Amino acid sequence: MIRSTFAMPVLLALASILGLVVALTGDGARDVLSCAALALPIVAVGWAMRRRT
Repeated sequence: MIRSTFAMPVLLALASILGLVVALTGDGARDVLSCAALALPIVAVGWAMRRRT
C-alpha cells in the first residue's frame, strides 16, 4: 500500500532533480530535455486536477 502511495511523487521528484541537473550541465538538446523534465510535474498536477472535477 505505501509503495503505491508514494510511487508517483517519488517519480516526479526524480524527474525534477534530473531536469535541474541537466539544465545546469549543458545546452542545446539538453535544454529541451530539462524543459520536458521540469514540465512533467506541472502536467501531472494539471491532469490530476482535471480528473478530480
